[in-house]
Amino acid sequence: MKSKTPKYFIASISLVLLATSAVFAQEQRADQEQTKEHHRYKLMEVGTFGGPSSYFTFISKPLNNRGVAAGMADTAAAVNPPFCLLLPDCFLPHAFLWKEGTLIDLGALPGIGGSFVNGINRNGVVVGMSLNGGSDRLLGLPYFDAVVWKDGQIIDLGTFGGPLSYSGAVNDHGQVVGFALNATPDSFDLGDFCQNFPMPTQMRAFTWQRGVMRDLGTLGGTDSCALFINDRGQVAGNSLTNSAVNPGTGLPTLHPFFWDGDAMRDLGALANGTRTTASAMNNRGQVAGVSNLADDSAFHAFLWDKGTLTDFGTLGGDFVEVIGLNEAGEIVGQAQLPNSQTIHAFLARDGVMTDLGTPDRNACSAAISINVRGQIVGSSDDCSGNNGRAFLWEKDRMIDLNAFVPSYSALTLTQAALINDRGEIAAQGILPNGDQRAVLLVPCERDEERCVDSAEATNGAALRNSAPTLDRTGLLTSRQRGVTPRESAAAWRAWLARRDHILGAPNN
Repeated sequence: MKSKTPKYFIASISLVLLATSAVFAQEQRADQEQTKEHHRYKLMEVGTFGGPSSYFTFISKPLNNRGVAAGMADTAAAVNPPFCLLLPDCFLPHAFLWKEGTLIDLGALPGIGGSFVNGINRNGVVVGMSLNGGSDRLLGLPYFDAVVWKDGQIIDLGTFGGPLSYSGAVNDHGQVVGFALNATPDSFDLGDFCQNFPMPTQMRAFTWQRGVMRDLGTLGGTDSCALFINDRGQVAGNSLTNSAVNPGTGLPTLHPFFWDGDAMRDLGALANGTRTTASAMNNRGQVAGVSNLADDSAFHAFLWDKGTLTDFGTLGGDFVEVIGLNEAGEIVGQAQLPNSQTIHAFLARDGVMTDLGTPDRNACSAAISINVRGQIVGSSDDCSGNNGRAFLWEKDRMIDLNAFVPSYSALTLTQAALINDRGEIAAQGILPNGDQRAVLLVPCERDEERCVDSAEATNGAALRNSAPTLDRTGLLTSRQRGVTPRESAAAWRAWLARRDHILGAPNN
């Protein structure tokens, strides 16, 4: 039976939000007033728990506005296939909290002991998954439960009777969203559009607060997943709308939904498309995403705002992927150019999509995160997954973040995952031996120890050796040649299927 939150409870939450909104607004203004334009950064390398690598996830929120970060770090415990298929390497990771230069092991559920992070809120509450001891009978892949780390404790959110669950995001009030499986066998697998994992039974979007998990239902189909929640308690995600299979996609119609405390609202699609997904949501309740067109020939970026879908189109090609959204309704991502051979980072605002170009020496780029000041971070490569370079874009200028790597470091920064409203950046670096490191770039003043000025760096971006990076889009072949519309659709689906993979992880 679906649980139903009493109206007096919702009203109480609304009063609390109203009472605290002024305080949060004042804190945000204070943060912004203290933030200056920084052209100097101090690099802070996150270590491991005895294994070779540490990671951030790029599709969630690995860094809050207080400079506290959450991610995964390898332990020394090696694991064997098929468990390796879920991991960037064959070492068991643990979730970590990075606070004031200290790496804290958040641990995992008893048993296998692996854990993964998807987000952190202002108060340092972390959400993610932990292996629960079960596994898929056919593939042998391990199952996991949605978990919350709070006040030094790990909380298992459980499931709706099925083998696994997933927590995707947490807001500043500690409300969590995700999906959980029930015990009903499923004819359709929505896993590629919610989390890259085969789903043996039906999945249902949920909210969780204070120990209570609520099934949000669907838009009429069998499956749904919640991926985003803002500080107003509004939720966005994806849901099947029916059970009629569309020949072009092989699945029933998929639409994004918006939930505001009562029932799911169908956000629709562009041009009667049958494959539309939410990619981000902000505190204004705006939802950004991607929709295919009715003939499955191309995908367009969109912004949903108070019942209106705005079509941002593409950069001339058939492929587009929305990745980030800020409080001003500005969207960033990557899109194919007219020649269908290269993909560039874009900024979409006021109904117009702008090509941000690429840094020197690389032909392809992707924008991943944008903050309230319009600063954008992302990555570039040679369109074949090589020579990955993290970048910062501001005021029409794209800066290679390797300019801020000090001369004594062997790291090459390959991808930037998030920039918060203070200008702090979560990024991924790679060492010459292939080991990876989660990295924070913190704005600093000239007289601070280890503070690097990009204009003065002796080991700046132009002087650093190229380092190979692992492909992040799944477009290895289509980027190097012209592609058909259907191949573009397949590439888009492959990219979405990897949307929750660890930043920089191999594509198995």
